Amino acid sequence: RANDEALDLVEQLIGRKATMSDRLHLIMPADFPTGYTVPMSLYIDSPMTEADHVRQMRVFAPRNPLIEVASFHFVPQRSLPRVSTRIRLAKPQHVVAVAEMNDGVLLMTTTWVRVATDGCA
Repeated sequence: RANDEALDLVEQLIGRKATMSDRLHLIMPADFPTGYTVPMSLYIDSPMTEADHVRQMRVFAPRNPLIEVASFHFVPQRSLPRVSTRIRLAKPQHVVAVAEMNDGVLLMTTTWVRVATDGCA
C-alpha cells in the first residue's frame, strides 16, 4: 500500500510513472530522536557512462510542508551517483527517492522513518 501511494505521489509531482527498483538505495534510520537532522544516504548502481547514467535524484517527504526535500544532479563520467546529507522530517513517514536515468526512465525506492519530534515546526 505504501509503495502504491508513493508511486501515485511521484506521478502527480513529476507527471510520469516511476518503477520500483533495486538499483536505487535510500539509507535512513528507521527511528530517529529528532526530525531536525535525519541522516540520509542515497546512491544508485550505475556505470555513469554516456549510454547508462543517472541525470537527477530527488527526495520527497510527503508529510512535510514542502514535499521535495532534496534534488541532486549528475553528469556521466564526472561524478559518483552517491550523496549523504541530513534532511528535516515533520512526522513519521515513508521517504521517497526517485532517480531519472539518461533514457528518461524513472526509478524509485522508499523507506519508512519514524521521528520522535517534528523537524518542520
